[in-house]
Amino acid sequence: MDAETKRRIDNARDALVGKVPDPKGQVEQITIALTYKFMDDMDLQAVELGGERQFFADGFEEYAWSKLMDTTLGAQEMLERYSDGIKRMSDNPGAAPLFRTIFANAFLPYNDSSTLQQFLRIINEFEYDNSETLGDAYEYLTSIMGSQGDAGQFRTPRHIIEFIVDIVDPKLGERILDPACGTGGFLIAACQHILAENTKPNGESTLTPRERGKLADSLTGYDIDPGMVRIALLNMYLHGLVDPHIHEYDTLTSEDRWSEYADVIIANPPFMTPKGGIRPHSRFGVQSKRSEVLFVDYMAEHLTSNGRAGIVVPEGIIFQAQNAHKALRKMLVEEYLVAVVGLPGGVFNPYSGVKTSILILDKALARRSDNIGFFKVQNDGLDLGAQRRPIKQNDLPRVLDDVREYLRRSRDGESTDSWSPATGHVVPREKIAADGEYNLSGERYRVRSARVSKWPMVRLGDILKGKPQYGSGAKKVQWDGLVRYVRITDITEDGLLSDSDIVSPSIVESKHFLSDMDVLVARTGSVGRAYLHQNDGTRHVFAGYLIRFPIDRDKVLPEYVFRTMQSDQWRHWVDSNTKTGTLGNINATQYASFEFPLPPLDVQRELVAEIEGYQRVIDGARMVVESWRPRLEVDPGWPVVELGEACEVTAGQSPPGASYNTYGEGEPFYQGKTEFQDVFIGAATKWTTDPRRFAEPQDIVMSVRAPVGPVNITAERICIGRGLAAIQPSNGKVDRDFAFYMLKHLETDITGSGGTAFDSITIRDVKRIQIPLPPDRYPKRDGRSASEGAGCGRCEPGADGADGGACAGGGGARVGLRGQARTVETQL
Repeated sequence: MDAETKRRIDNARDALVGKVPDPKGQVEQITIALTYKFMDDMDLQAVELGGERQFFADGFEEYAWSKLMDTTLGAQEMLERYSDGIKRMSDNPGAAPLFRTIFANAFLPYNDSSTLQQFLRIINEFEYDNSETLGDAYEYLTSIMGSQGDAGQFRTPRHIIEFIVDIVDPKLGERILDPACGTGGFLIAACQHILAENTKPNGESTLTPRERGKLADSLTGYDIDPGMVRIALLNMYLHGLVDPHIHEYDTLTSEDRWSEYADVIIANPPFMTPKGGIRPHSRFGVQSKRSEVLFVDYMAEHLTSNGRAGIVVPEGIIFQAQNAHKALRKMLVEEYLVAVVGLPGGVFNPYSGVKTSILILDKALARRSDNIGFFKVQNDGLDLGAQRRPIKQNDLPRVLDDVREYLRRSRDGESTDSWSPATGHVVPREKIAADGEYNLSGERYRVRSARVSKWPMVRLGDILKGKPQYGSGAKKVQWDGLVRYVRITDITEDGLLSDSDIVSPSIVESKHFLSDMDVLVARTGSVGRAYLHQNDGTRHVFAGYLIRFPIDRDKVLPEYVFRTMQSDQWRHWVDSNTKTGTLGNINATQYASFEFPLPPLDVQRELVAEIEGYQRVIDGARMVVESWRPRLEVDPGWPVVELGEACEVTAGQSPPGASYNTYGEGEPFYQGKTEFQDVFIGAATKWTTDPRRFAEPQDIVMSVRAPVGPVNITAERICIGRGLAAIQPSNGKVDRDFAFYMLKHLETDITGSGGTAFDSITIRDVKRIQIPLPPDRYPKRDGRSASEGAGCGRCEPGADGADGGACAGGGGARVGLRGQARTVETQL
């Protein structure tokens, strides 16, 4: 689209924004005005070719656009004539049904003649020339509508529409339907796809006029919103479809068109369900009040025997555990679904960050194929921020090729067992149905391997020189310097043994002594955390929540086993095999089944040496940070308050075990300190579809279990488990940054109740943590300090502070709620 056309559209919106602030309302008014203007343009073209006026004749002559724009017509007269004209146009016998529909129930939503005059002068710059440029311009106009509030309607980006249409591949002669058509973008793309498929390399169309008419007749759209219907009608008309079939129709509650089927259905139906739910009729196969469930059901059930569909769906359709969602997925897997394409979370920005997928249905192919293909788009050529700026990374062409190849192989009866697409994988239907959940998250079924074909895979149980042993919980006394008692909480996330004043057992059974190069693994709590023991002259025993694995050093380097237990492969295996309960759990037998690649010993040494070289760099950087970190100097004269007086403190609550996953479903879940970084909490490694307690963006989160005290800040809304508490300053008593730095300063002094498994602290005790607050001292609005008594040389004695504070005297620091944070930052 040329810059001049874009300028006109932007100017038209700017003229209306003061009277019609809603983008959709602006588009409707521009649609009505453009249609009005184009009708007059077509009349003028007919007269120039020797014909007669069609639209503005038989009593409608006075409403002609040319008369409306007569310079002798006053602004108020223009408003009255235009307002009357758009109201009467739906009854104009000279207008085709398309145009009468566009003007049905049309009205002018404001009564400002100067606004209308400015607006119509801008519309007058447009001219109907039957070109694709005008269609592109109108498409740009519809793109500004964005979200339609509670209806859950989000504009589908054009490149995503074309991607879906290219996969479904509509053909000439097939009936094509969009039952939630919005602006008609999918139908237009389908038409353009078919035209392109029937065009010679020189640009000449191979379609006859009759075939082109047949193509136009094959496109049908429904929408519940009359405003969207008129927008879709004009959009399709400007793209060369002179008689579009767009109907105002409630797809979910009306039965009038239930018996109409389609060969191709392509749509992005509304995601949101109105309060109280949908009240559908009884002919749906899946009983639900959720709009997204009903729309997908409708589209599946209205495919012909050889029908195909491409449907954008929210993530709830993919994995939610409600009965209706499971019933829908069961129906799709058994009868319709052939592929799922995951889209990145920001595709609908700036209107919504909702995560979506594309369901590809093929009724005939689903009956013949035992598999479903799962594909993933990481980047769609635009960044995933609010601005959606172009980037170099674009997976759409690659994914399109892979999906097409998968569908071709499936239709031709070729095996996909040895076929490995770059952007996806193939899963048997029976595997998806096995647990009764019919979960459609592709990552759940991806088989992860070490991809090291030249090295054999071994089980952990095969490289031990003895049976795994569980530790012992014993009565403890003060450490005598001879025997060290190792608990889960003594093992850092890096697998190191932390310094501790933990007491030693008074009586120790010899079978629980650690030998050099034994590997300890946590069986509960911090499941999967590993420690490689190296003798240092002190005897060590281990607690009951740890398992000792004696490594056979003739078969493998213990260091190699330990480094394997710090890999992503290990972490994913642990997450996939953790039993659920109050605490996660993996027993010794399960651990023994873990498989990993076993290279020759000399190769193991090389790998370990390389990893440990990196680790030394990391450890050195950590030492620099720790030695740099200062301690705050708190004035003993500052008043002290309990944390619960200045902040809202929320206890975390772990969701049911069955709701966890490692492939991004639902809300990001954080259990404790293992996800902490230096200041902001790190990226999630686990998600939950049944969140219970949340920390909001910029909340302080504190670890309340193993270990107690460390704090971090959230960058996004997260679900927090029992190992965390959310702290949010309230009542204007304390600045968030000040509270964070002060808790950071105090974290080594915050202690919980020791135990064999882990330290912990109750929420009641968290609220009782005492933090010092500098007295409130606010600057005056003119920037001078206020004084309550003796002068400081910068303000008048006795002057009140702008915010009710008082000057500290000549050398007093000025701190208020913002000043609290500044004070700490200065000392840091």
